[in-house]
Amino acid sequence: MKVISVVGARPQFVKLAPIARACKDAGIDHVIVHTGQHYDAAMSDVFFEDLTIPAPDVHLGVGSGTHGAQTGAMLAQLEPVFEAHRPDWVLVYGDTNSTLAAAVAAVKLHLPLAHLEAGLRSFNRRMPEEHNRVLTDHAADLLLAPTEVARSHLAAEGLSDRTVVVGDVMVDVCYTVRDGLVARDAVSAESDYFVATIHRADNTDDPERLRAIVAALADAPAPVRLLAHPRLRARAEHHGIDLGAGAIEVHAPLGYPDMVAAVLSSRGVITDSGGLQKEAYLLDRPCTTLRTETEWVETLHGGWNVLVDDPAKLGRELRRDVPTEPRIEPYGDGTAAVSAVKELMVRAS
Repeated sequence: MKVISVVGARPQFVKLAPIARACKDAGIDHVIVHTGQHYDAAMSDVFFEDLTIPAPDVHLGVGSGTHGAQTGAMLAQLEPVFEAHRPDWVLVYGDTNSTLAAAVAAVKLHLPLAHLEAGLRSFNRRMPEEHNRVLTDHAADLLLAPTEVARSHLAAEGLSDRTVVVGDVMVDVCYTVRDGLVARDAVSAESDYFVATIHRADNTDDPERLRAIVAALADAPAPVRLLAHPRLRARAEHHGIDLGAGAIEVHAPLGYPDMVAAVLSSRGVITDSGGLQKEAYLLDRPCTTLRTETEWVETLHGGWNVLVDDPAKLGRELRRDVPTEPRIEPYGDGTAAVSAVKELMVRAS
């Protein structure tokens, strides 16, 4: 059996790691296509190295651009790749432009399409990720949902017959990396700092909102290690905003093991990233999310994750007590990738 995985952005590289291992263990011919959506080495190459993912078989090198231009360029280049390989499955991950481009290319060529992390919904139609995930779900032949909540969203949209809950592959990666770090004694004692990432358009494109977020971070009750995504740096420079003000310490993005170590040693996380919200939750660290909604609603249980839309309220939330209510465990037992690959094999036969 042949599977083509299409990835292009940091969260997808992390999800690819356990899938690549599961495919290898199952004897599957696994072709990795990197669209080049994230082309900076710190956002791309380092993840393949740190997570021991095989080098991409195909690298499209698309780079940045508007949503339409980027998605269109990927679509044009993916079609001949799919034609050359004619896989049993095209497997897409998450909710990026790479996801949507690969989905459209696959269905136009009548190739079976599977969507890993299907069924997530923010119900915010301003988010380009929401469009990508909804359109991909409705195009896919197999929906590999991470949670029962995701399954319920797909059922409400009439997609029950294509859906199977396999768990969340991020749990596979996060716990494997965490356990490896602990075994090597590579995690520092808990320190008084926050880990922060800000990159979504709703937070970076409006100069007044970005200025308010930076001001709130600068006034935080402990140092804020801001892992500055290239998009954030570009927008801040364009708007004339100093990212290094007050409590903020600007750092480059981290590789995945270093990110896990940084979160484990921190007092908490500040983010607008879907993935980092969940990683904080899995690693027992409080998270404050600069958004009006989250796809990972389970993280809100017990106050482990708190949504903050108004940056002026951020300081209060950063001073809240650490939750005492035990976390629930809705994301699976760390075997999601094996379950997903088994589903691909069964449904291809």
